[in-house]
Amino acid sequence: QVQLVESGGGLVQAGRSLRLSCAASKSIFSLNAMGWGRQAPGKQRELVARVSSGGRTNYLDSVKGRFTISRDNAMNTVYLQMNSLKPEDTGVYYCYALAGSVDYWGQGTQVTVSS
Repeated sequence: QVQLVESGGGLVQAGRSLRLSCAASKSIFSLNAMGWGRQAPGKQRELVARVSSGGRTNYLDSVKGRFTISRDNAMNTVYLQMNSLKPEDTGVYYCYALAGSVDYWGQGTQVTVSS
């Protein structure tokens, strides 16, 4: 089992930046992948960014060039740097981990981007 705790959300104006952090309860070396999903009001959760155990990254098209996912293996932490934020980036952001074939999700942190 993996516990994930997110932090770093908040209210920000369009064009500004935020950095989200996700602390895992176990070594992230043992995880197949980690990432971030988000859920906007009235919409389904979507995977925004993902980093594999080998370091390969994938991004949702709408955030490419603006968001960067990174990992600190020593701290068992994954980050999501979000730049040039837009109102449509508003939502609850959830940390995600894949251990074997099991998905784990954190409790989420709210990100609100005002226009």
